[in-house]
Amino acid sequence: MNEILNWIDNNIMWGPAMILFLLGTHIYLTYKTGFVQKEVFKGIGISLRKDSSDKGDLSVFGSLMTALSSTIGTGNIIGVGTAITIGGAGAVFWTWIGGIFGIATKYAESFIAVKYRQKKKDGSYMGGAMTAFEHLHMPLMAKIFAICCALGAFGIGCSSQSKAIVDVISGNYGINAVVTGIFLCVLTALVVFGGLHSIARVCERLVPFMSIVYVIGCLVILIVNIRYLPETIALILSSAFTTRAAMGGFIGTGIMAAARAGIARGLFSNEAGMGSAPQASAASVAGNAVKPALVASTGVFWDTVVVCLMSGLVLVSSIIANDSISCILADGSIISGSGLVSACFSQIPLFGKPLLTFGILTFAYSTILGWSYYGENCIRYLFNDAAIRYYRILWIIVIFIGAIVSEGAIWTLADILNAAMCIPNVIAVLLLRKQIEKDTKYYLYGGHLEEEDAELA
Repeated sequence: MNEILNWIDNNIMWGPAMILFLLGTHIYLTYKTGFVQKEVFKGIGISLRKDSSDKGDLSVFGSLMTALSSTIGTGNIIGVGTAITIGGAGAVFWTWIGGIFGIATKYAESFIAVKYRQKKKDGSYMGGAMTAFEHLHMPLMAKIFAICCALGAFGIGCSSQSKAIVDVISGNYGINAVVTGIFLCVLTALVVFGGLHSIARVCERLVPFMSIVYVIGCLVILIVNIRYLPETIALILSSAFTTRAAMGGFIGTGIMAAARAGIARGLFSNEAGMGSAPQASAASVAGNAVKPALVASTGVFWDTVVVCLMSGLVLVSSIIANDSISCILADGSIISGSGLVSACFSQIPLFGKPLLTFGILTFAYSTILGWSYYGENCIRYLFNDAAIRYYRILWIIVIFIGAIVSEGAIWTLADILNAAMCIPNVIAVLLLRKQIEKDTKYYLYGGHLEEEDAELA
């Protein structure tokens, strides 16, 4: 089964065509939005303001934290480690580049989620690629996306996260996987059965705290490794554009392998192009679609441009600084991202192991909460509110299953499902590109950002 999944992953879902499709979309939307990346700090400022005059279920800050809860996850730590084991140090560069250009795609997909959202009978809001496809009179594509998202959530947002928590707890403290899995199921059930507002309340408190602590910890480690930083940066850049075997114990990889690993893991981390996080944006208070979309785009900045870069620099510098890690990486003893991450962080006196444990636990748990909402949202779209209860029960069961199965199979399946979500979502964005461009020029660049869109639900 692992061999079949790997073949599908490498040759169909994440072959050269998919890499070019996703990165090309990022670059194209950067052009169509007038390089919206330059407005990222304006978006950060808006996210910190309180505005209760607009229509929606969540505050702008609450929707951003709910979205970030799903994007800042194990992909920021183990995902980066996995990218390095597959694509070498150059994968860090491609993860970062994918994130930079992915800001435009996150903006565009969040825009259509808010612009074409629907107000339900109970007064709550629903939006995403499925409602955008309904606007385009393409109901089959709407259902395809919703099905892919509801199923994909079990991979990227559930089983892979519980597996990461179990691995770090068992590896560092010897606690049985079954015990950890049961505890995690109970902890998750206490929040997800409370619905969107319960999830948002936890995320508003947890996400800023965990992100700040992790980044500060990484900065401390980089200070410890400061004499290796010039070599680290040089190796990351040179490995991104060479087919020669990399130095420092890294497995020799080609440019495409580095790009594939970096962009695929970057997508796992920042979700730009997947259409998942925009569902939280659709529930935010909004007078027009541009403002919450701009705020949503800052999530990629925090997730990839900041957190993933920190992880990448820590891992590569630690490998260079420790010959023992270089040797076991070169001889094939380390084949998993979690193994590489554990080996690197364990070399850091005092800070390493506690920081890794804290990062994995908080990042993975917040992702489980955020993605549970995305899955529920799609189930609600496909069926009805009554079906959500059964989905939540299944969600808890899959958390436990993920805790006890093979890591490799989980990550490969998650990659496949991510791509399956990405394709219809990006199609929706591209079909609505003219509306995105028109509203962006008027509201963002025309000085009308606070103006209300009368057509918005």
